[in-house]
Amino acid sequence: MSAAAQGTSKAAHGDVASKKKKGPGALATAYLVIYNVVMTAGWLVIAVGLVRAYLARGSYHGLYYSIEKPLKFFQTGALLEILHCAVGIVPSSVVLTGFQVLSRVFLTWAVTHSVREVQSEDSVLLFVTAWTVTEIIRYSFYTFSLLNHLPYLIKWARYTFFILLYPMGVTGELLTIYAALPYVQKTGLYSVTLPNKYNFSFDYYSFLILIMISYIPLFPQLYFHMLRQRKKVLGRTEDYSKVE
Repeated sequence: MSAAAQGTSKAAHGDVASKKKKGPGALATAYLVIYNVVMTAGWLVIAVGLVRAYLARGSYHGLYYSIEKPLKFFQTGALLEILHCAVGIVPSSVVLTGFQVLSRVFLTWAVTHSVREVQSEDSVLLFVTAWTVTEIIRYSFYTFSLLNHLPYLIKWARYTFFILLYPMGVTGELLTIYAALPYVQKTGLYSVTLPNKYNFSFDYYSFLILIMISYIPLFPQLYFHMLRQRKKVLGRTEDYSKVE
């Protein structure tokens, strides 16, 4: 899904708050620049891999296999963003960032990787394409912001492309989970049945259905949040460091 909203946290003393508004220190900034550059490059590799595979095959079917390894690596690498929030070098909500990152990691490993039958589904390419374009723009945005040299084109793309890419990604995610349901039900993947020594049961099939249902309240909230952010950032002249 789309990136977490960021804001300046409140401090008990004015001088502490003032320091926080200045952003991370030099060492943390250098680390974040390197991290975002690496992640931008990683998603560019995925984009190039998709294009090359399409040109070689002349078809968009089954393109997932051409970028499976870098997709798993760089999407899993996004887990570090939760740590960045937790230690305070990025002023984002740990909960919101955690939800967004973990949902993608979950789809990557617990659905697409675990249910190999869905890997050839067109819906996988749908969300992979949406993720790829989104992440190239997002990590570029963060990189240039940290360097205090953000081109307007990247800022505009950051707060405009999501209008199409977000629904596109969510559609691909939901269709992929839906396609996995019959195979999960048939194999009992990740399910735990009674009786067992722990007296505990878990139905992964039902869990996936609950995940799908959770998109109903969450998608509109996050989508309209981004629309409000777009109006805030692009609607009037404002220094980008004061917004996400």
